[in-house]
Amino acid sequence: MKHDWTREEILDIYNKPLMELLYEAATVHRQHHDPNTVQVSTLLSIKTGGCPEDCGYCPQAARYHTNIEGNDLMGVQQVKAQALRAKAAGSSRVCMGAAWRNVKDGEEFDQVLEMVRTINKLDMEVCCTLGMITENQAQRLAEAGLYAYNHNLDTSEDYYKDVISTRAFQDRLDTIGNVRKTNVTVCSGGIIGMGEKVEDRAGMLVALATLDPQPESVPINALVAVEGTPMEDIEPISIWEMVRMVATTRIVMPQTQVRLSAGRTQMSREGQAMCFFAGANSIFAGDKLLTTPNPDVNEDMEMFKLLGLNPQAPFVKKAQPETVEAVDSKHLPKGEKPKWSRPGHTIPRNEEAKAKAKA
Repeated sequence: MKHDWTREEILDIYNKPLMELLYEAATVHRQHHDPNTVQVSTLLSIKTGGCPEDCGYCPQAARYHTNIEGNDLMGVQQVKAQALRAKAAGSSRVCMGAAWRNVKDGEEFDQVLEMVRTINKLDMEVCCTLGMITENQAQRLAEAGLYAYNHNLDTSEDYYKDVISTRAFQDRLDTIGNVRKTNVTVCSGGIIGMGEKVEDRAGMLVALATLDPQPESVPINALVAVEGTPMEDIEPISIWEMVRMVATTRIVMPQTQVRLSAGRTQMSREGQAMCFFAGANSIFAGDKLLTTPNPDVNEDMEMFKLLGLNPQAPFVKKAQPETVEAVDSKHLPKGEKPKWSRPGHTIPRNEEAKAKAKA
């Protein structure tokens, strides 16, 4: 496994003639994965809207006006019912997302831990994306039975300052580092089509591929431009850019699950098939990805049938974690108040969207 990738090496791969790139990616994919198996995951927004961050792509940021209907933290039984529906529809993983800057010890986090315990007992992989977390919070999630923690890098470190000003790139790396101190797997990827250069896409892959170990899961998202966000006027990327990004990710991180994530509603079945051929082996199913549209699960199952694809069973890549009940937990809340960064610079288009929302 190569962990010393450079930007130049990754750019050389990304810019290969397309047929050569596809052939190499497909060959690597077959060496490490079943090419006819794709994991189906369901993404559930357990707390929507009101986020204090200024991520330029996100409709959940409180400072922008996007007509997103917010909701308080869902109840455990609500989440269980959604997980059972997802399982019946063919999902092997449930990913729970909360629009928080970072996790805070207390009643709400305790409730999330109970959600993790409940879903793990349904014999489904459980993933959470809750913002930045400390080592102790990561340990508590691991005890509850968490399978994966998602914390995307979003883009390259160089371009990051043009997307987000309310947290630093290093905070994201530190959160991944805290997760790595547990037995929870890491899910971390990013978004393309935010106005970045190809060099920034390569830079993001350098940051991910040089982690040791590399993330077990890497979502590749295409920007879904939402009205009211700073990026509302950015034109969608082409399918060829998505295929190249998936193929390059597969080559530089051969054992990783490459997740075809946001933006699938803009892709034809033929385009998605090319992404699967290039090494994508996971999708999110259901009509929503947190707050943006996603293909209906029945459409996905019909596509799987046409392509001869099979849904991946849970716990194929790693054994199911054990669940420790709250009363038996060895990692108690510490009431931590970590000083996560606030870089303090301003991003003109983010400020314009904020002013427009106020008006």
